[in-house]
Amino acid sequence: MKIDDFVRSFSEVFEETENTGFTPLTRFRDIEEWSSLLALAVIAMVDDKYHIKISGNDLRDAHTVEDVFNIVQKKQAELLEGFRK
Repeated sequence: MKIDDFVRSFSEVFEETENTGFTPLTRFRDIEEWSSLLALAVIAMVDDKYHIKISGNDLRDAHTVEDVFNIVQKKQAELLEGFRK
């Protein structure tokens, strides 16, 4: 998983915000459009595209798109480690 692809997928959840302004350092909760519905859309996007379950608490702990990316990567690594055992 590449961060640029993740940022693009993350930005596509936003319908009213210009997608070109997103970077790994984007503080997504500072975007006017951010809402609890978008939080659910991000959770669904991660599940659909990356087959990883993240929670509302995971999003609450994240401040930037990169933070969410790191959470997803960590959960992927934990999942792979579980398969190896």
